[in-house]
Formats: sequence, C-alpha cells, structure tokens
Amino acid sequence: MNKAFLVGNLTRDPELRQTASGVSVCTFTVAVNRRFANQQGVREADFIPIVTWRQLADLCGHYLSKGRKVSVVGSIQTRTYDAQDGSKRYATEVVADEVEFLSPAGESGSFSHPTEAPQTQPQESAHSANSFKPDQMVEADDDELPF
Repeated sequence: MNKAFLVGNLTRDPELRQTASGVSVCTFTVAVNRRFANQQGVREADFIPIVTWRQLADLCGHYLSKGRKVSVVGSIQTRTYDAQDGSKRYATEVVADEVEFLSPAGESGSFSHPTEAPQTQPQESAHSANSFKPDQMVEADDDELPF
C-alpha cells in the first residue's frame, strides 16, 4: 500500500499550469515538522513536493498561498527525467488525492477549523455557538498517546 498523510505549511505560492492537452496541474511544497527534535533541541522540517491534478489543481492554485496550513492525502511517486546537461535526475513527490485547507485565506500558518470548500468571505452559522474553537485545543504529548 502506498499512502501518505501530511500536515504542514506551504513554503511558496503554488504554481498552476496546463498540460499540452489542457489538463490542470498544480505544484507546491509543504514544510512538515519532524516529530522529534535533533541533538541541539531543534525540530527540523522536511520539504515535500506536492502535485495535484484537474479540479483539485484548480482549487489549490486559486485558493492556496505561501504560509497556508494544509492537510494532504496522496501517494508517493518517483520519476526520472533527463536534465539539460544530459544527466539522469530522479524526483520523489506526493501526488495528492485530497488537500484540505486548514488555515483561512489571509492567515498564514495558524490552525483553524478545516473547511470543506474554500470560502472567500466568512459566513455566520446558526449553530456557531456549538462549533469548534481552535483556542480550546490542548497539545498532546506523543508519549502519552496509547498507540
């Protein structure tokens, strides 16, 4: 089975383009913090290239921007290509099946309730008193989890 689950922040604005046959493809990089700190006590990050296709590519290209927090579900894919100097290059990337926008437009890197569809303007809800509030979250220590 080949399935990747990532949560991180975009390191740059996404690049949306079309293939020669008119299919949308969007690429971006997500910085994902490692679970443990290094010997100096610093949590390092890995920079994972993400590729989306078709409608998902259009949505990511239009609504994501540098710093936004996302959740990505997809599969790891490797490919080879010939560089301009004639050498063979290898690329490893995640081809996304799902991308969930975790921070609202205009906010970089802060956690918020995931939205099912991007919204350009906030909308009030009749049941907003019972909705999720990010400030109620408590960070869990990985050592305390039962799995």
